Amino acid sequence: MSATIAHSFEQSAASVMPDSPMRRVLGKFLRDRVALVALAIIVFFFAVAIAAGICSFFGLPMPLDPNATRLEDKLLPPTAAHWLGTDNLGRDVLSRMVAGSTISLTVGFVAMAVSLGIGIIVGAVSGYCGGWVDNILMRVVDALLCFPSFFLILSAIAILGPNIWIIIGVIGLVSWSGTARLVRAEFLTLRETEYVRAARAMGQSATGIIFRHIMPNAFAPIFVTAIVSIPDAILVESGLSFLSFGVPPPQATWGNIIADGKTYLLDAWWLIVFPGLAIFTASLAFYIVGDAIRRASETRPQ
Repeated sequence: MSATIAHSFEQSAASVMPDSPMRRVLGKFLRDRVALVALAIIVFFFAVAIAAGICSFFGLPMPLDPNATRLEDKLLPPTAAHWLGTDNLGRDVLSRMVAGSTISLTVGFVAMAVSLGIGIIVGAVSGYCGGWVDNILMRVVDALLCFPSFFLILSAIAILGPNIWIIIGVIGLVSWSGTARLVRAEFLTLRETEYVRAARAMGQSATGIIFRHIMPNAFAPIFVTAIVSIPDAILVESGLSFLSFGVPPPQATWGNIIADGKTYLLDAWWLIVFPGLAIFTASLAFYIVGDAIRRASETRPQ
């Protein structure tokens, strides 16, 4: 079945992008069955998060209210009524994990976008301009890398207070240095190519050269960096929630579900195992997809 789906996607890609680098990358990716499974897992988590977000935004009823407490049902193991059990307040763990997926994936995607935007701008300017501009920007990056990023994020959240948008902003503002270095390295290489020199000799502006000639050729490594930045942000948010510096209760996140269950580790293993598996599975799927795209982009036409 997966081979049939991949073959149909390749045929569609061939009709839209005949003999292009993007087609070769897509074709290589679609022949990687492990990557396709990982992509399906990401799509599943994304669909669940969107459905939960729509229900929350419009006040639509969910099968079980993730914040409804039922003390008479506390710490129940997985049953037909509660597929993943209940927590110490009798709340349904599955419903809380579904609601928490919206927070975790929102933090991952938006923090990645903030980090990627800053990193691309700094790296592109540094790599294209060179000279004293490059020296100043790279010293800023070096200074940021001197601080352990998680403890820097933790300190900022402790000062500013736990809020989802503050968490997203802090993670994005702290984690762009790696992207900036990658983009700078790509630009230092590509700015010396013949087509860039020709564009410069024809009088094209620096902005036009960056966005029309250099950026498209640096897209693959930047895209891979964006994908692997998402699980990094998810893991940071989960760590903050576990330490009670994340999104404040009663809002559920994968991290604070584990935090609520650490006291009952021997009596209610499901409070640790199921959200832990969700974090592990989602993060691993993003890493597998990112690695598959990296390997596909490194292939050269025969």
